[in-house]
Amino acid sequence: MKREYDLIVFDWDGTLMDSEAKIVRCMTNAALDAGIPDPGAPAIRHIIGLGLAEAIGALFPDVDDARRDIIVGRYREHFVHLDDTATDLFPGVSEGLDALKRSGYLLAVATGKARRGL
Repeated sequence: MKREYDLIVFDWDGTLMDSEAKIVRCMTNAALDAGIPDPGAPAIRHIIGLGLAEAIGALFPDVDDARRDIIVGRYREHFVHLDDTATDLFPGVSEGLDALKRSGYLLAVATGKARRGL
C-alpha cells in the first residue's frame, strides 16, 4: 500500500525540543541587559514559535527600534553562548524520529530559529 505522504515536517520548540525554560531565561536576561523590564514568563511563553523579531515586537510594543535591536542581539548572545543549560528532546522523540526514518519517511524541521540557534 502506497503512503499518502513521504515527507513529515516538524516544528522544533515545544514539539520536538523542550526549550521553553531556556527561551524564557534568555528573553528575560536580554530584556534586563537592554534596561527593559522583564515581561514575565507567561508573556514570553506566549510568543514561543514566532520569529525573533516578531516575538520581540509583541513583547515590547512600546520600545523603539534601536532598543529592540539590542534585545535581539542580547537574546541571541544568551541563547547561543551564555546560557549553557541543556535542552532535551521530549521523551520518545528520538525513538519516534528514528522509527519514521527507518520506515522511509523524509523528515524536516520548520522553525523560526536561525540554523545557529537550532
